[in-house]
Amino acid sequence: MKLGFVSAILADQTLDQVLDFAAMESFSCVELMCWPIGKAERRYAGVTHVDVTDISQTQADEIKGMVEKRGISISGLGYYPNPLVADHNESQFYVDHLGKVFEAAPKLGVEIVNTFIGRNPAQSVDDQWPRFLEVWKPLIQQAEDHGVKVAIENCPMYFTSDEWPSGKNLAISPAIWRRMFNDIPSDNFGLNYDPSHLLWQQMDYLKPIEEFISKFFHVHAKDATIDKAALDDVGILATPLEYHSPKLPGLGDIDWEKFCGALMESGYGGPICIEVEDRDYEKNLESRKEALRKSASFLRNFIARKISD
Repeated sequence: MKLGFVSAILADQTLDQVLDFAAMESFSCVELMCWPIGKAERRYAGVTHVDVTDISQTQADEIKGMVEKRGISISGLGYYPNPLVADHNESQFYVDHLGKVFEAAPKLGVEIVNTFIGRNPAQSVDDQWPRFLEVWKPLIQQAEDHGVKVAIENCPMYFTSDEWPSGKNLAISPAIWRRMFNDIPSDNFGLNYDPSHLLWQQMDYLKPIEEFISKFFHVHAKDATIDKAALDDVGILATPLEYHSPKLPGLGDIDWEKFCGALMESGYGGPICIEVEDRDYEKNLESRKEALRKSASFLRNFIARKISD
């Protein structure tokens, strides 16, 4: 497995600076953000370390050279909008840009694009399913045409009142993944798995590994804590940030030794990229870099131990 990080936490750094940091701290890979240049719509969004708009092969070769010179790799290209937003014009913008990411990936020698399915939070899963198929069948076909694997992150995108009541991403559970992959059967359609999103939903984050390991194209390493006293006070129908907090790996409730062990025993050999969303480490650039260092130091213990075993 390759240990890396998601570049969104270094939003104020240039691509050169991100790659320098990755090499200096002995990371194997980086997931590079590819949002369209402009104003961010939420935290960790709007980050552009690779501008895929009209990217030429010459420009892509320059980026590949920058990466290869430092002895690292690009784990995937990241763009996480809501393609199923109710406004169809807005949806089409996201779909069009996602297509540009698919086109850019092979130019950069990258096989994986990480994203969200999206969702209209006002609709049930069943009510929204026809639109999911309408939007995503051609997107997956487009990805196949470019030799790209699409890895859907399992974040519900339900944290605050503006995402009420169902969040902005359909791909939240094994039941829905099973249905997705049955209705759009493709070897290029899979998951960017983050165990923390199952944990706060009170689900077993190890159990899906056995069934869905062939669909694990990419993994995010993020932890979370559940404040039981707060949960007892507000209940599971409260907005999730009222009772849970994203944390660095090792500072939350995920058993990372079991998780990394289960991945390796199942044959996973892909990227594990640290995703920092811990507010305690967002004071300044140095604290964000320290978050990546601490996370890497912690995770390397379990990865190295399992490899040596």
